[in-house]
Amino acid sequence: MANVGALIERALKQANLSQRALAASTCISQSTLSRIVAGERDAKLPEIAAIAQATGHTIAELTGTGTLADRVQCAPRSTNESDMQEMRTTLLHFLELDAYLDDQAVPATV
Repeated sequence: MANVGALIERALKQANLSQRALAASTCISQSTLSRIVAGERDAKLPEIAAIAQATGHTIAELTGTGTLADRVQCAPRSTNESDMQEMRTTLLHFLELDAYLDDQAVPATV
């Protein structure tokens, strides 16, 4: 099992964010974030989702479970010189959000 705290700490560094800045943007207290990073407290899925959004990472990247990204195959086609990696990352964010909403039993709207 991946060390979620270490993965979150790495995401903070990559996003150039302090725990205090992350706390402000996620509404998770800095003391809670500190305990999660130190491995003294497990992060809840809604917290991981908020941290992922704030740091520009995916839930899979923060939990060490790349299963969604591993299952997704992309064959993008672009004529406007768009960045394919950026499009894939955005797609993964949407798919992870969809999976999270399914896990929380949030019904799809038409």
